[in-house]
Amino acid sequence: MQKIVPIKCPKCNNKDSFYRYGKDRDGYQKYLCRKCNHQFAPDRPTSKKVPKYPRCPVCGKATFLHHDYEYYSNYRCCDKKCNYSMFVPKPNNILPASMSKLVGKNDFKRMRYPVHIIITALSMFYLGKNSFRNIALILRVAHNVKVSHTTISNWCKKFAPFFNNLSLELIPMLDFNSDEWHADETVIKINGQKYYIWFIIDSETRFVLGFHLSPYRDSSQAFALLNSVKDLGTVNAIVSDRYSAYKVPVKSVLGSSVKHIRVESFKDDVSNNLIESFHHQFKAWYKTKQGFNSFESANNLISMFIFFYNFVRPHSSLNGLTPAQVAGLNLTEREKKKYLLVA
Repeated sequence: MQKIVPIKCPKCNNKDSFYRYGKDRDGYQKYLCRKCNHQFAPDRPTSKKVPKYPRCPVCGKATFLHHDYEYYSNYRCCDKKCNYSMFVPKPNNILPASMSKLVGKNDFKRMRYPVHIIITALSMFYLGKNSFRNIALILRVAHNVKVSHTTISNWCKKFAPFFNNLSLELIPMLDFNSDEWHADETVIKINGQKYYIWFIIDSETRFVLGFHLSPYRDSSQAFALLNSVKDLGTVNAIVSDRYSAYKVPVKSVLGSSVKHIRVESFKDDVSNNLIESFHHQFKAWYKTKQGFNSFESANNLISMFIFFYNFVRPHSSLNGLTPAQVAGLNLTEREKKKYLLVA
C-alpha cells in the first residue's frame, strides 16, 4: 500500500491545491501551489545556511563587521537602537604563551645521581635563596655527595618539561572557578636585555594559572597569556592595572560577561596587591640569580619556580597549605610519591 505524505505550501500553508511541476536538477519532485504560484520540492533535504557573522547576544539580530584586526574582530548589531559591540578572538592568530615552549628532559632516566638527591637540590634552589655553589656545599657536607655546581645548574633547567607534564596531569583535578583573577607584568633581565614576564593568579587559591615571557609589552602578549588560561575555569572579573593592553584581550578572549576591573590606586576597594605580593616573592628569588643567560633557560627556570610555588611550597597565608591543596588537590601518600610531591 502506498504511503500518502501530506503536502503543504511553505509560503501560504495551502494543503489541497497543487500541480505537479516536473523535477528539479537533483531529481526531486516539484510542486506548484495553485493559490500563490510558489514552486517547492517537499522531499528535498533542507540545508541550513551558516551565518557569516555571529548573531547579537542581546537582541538576537544580525551583526556586521565593524573592524577586523590581527588577533580579533569587532562586530556591531545592525539594529541602531541596540548598537551592541562585541569582540571575537582569532585563536589561530594568537601566539602560544612561552610556558608551552619548554626544552629539556621528560624523565629521570640515565641520570648519574639518585632521584632524591636531584629533588633535594631542586627544592633548595626553588624554595630558598641558595646559589648553585651553596647547594653543592650543603650536599657534600650533609649527604656526603660530591656534585659540581654546574651539574646542579643543569638540573634546575633541564627538567622543566618533566615538571610541566606533572602539572598538566594535576590541573584537571583542581577547581579554579573564582570571583577574580589578577593579571600583571614585571621586568626581568636576560643577558642584559629587558624582558617582560606576564603572570595571572587566582585570588582564592593563590595559584599561578599561567605566565608568558616576552621582549614586548603590548596587547598581543596579553592575548597570549589570557588565551592560555581561558579553559581552566570560569571567572567573574579580571583585575589589572590601568595599562590599556588588557582592555581588548579581556573582552574578546574571556567574553563580555567577565568584568574588567582596572585598579587606579591603592585606595580603591579592589586592589592588585595579591599579584604585587607574588612579584615581591618572585623578585626575591630572581635577584639571587643575577639575571638569566638566555631566553630558553629563563623560560625553563621560571616554569619550575611556578611548579614549586603551586604544588610544593606551603603558604602561611593559606594556613600552611599549598595553592594546589586549596584548589582541591587531595592525593594519597602513594600518589604524592608518584608526582614527587614528597621525598
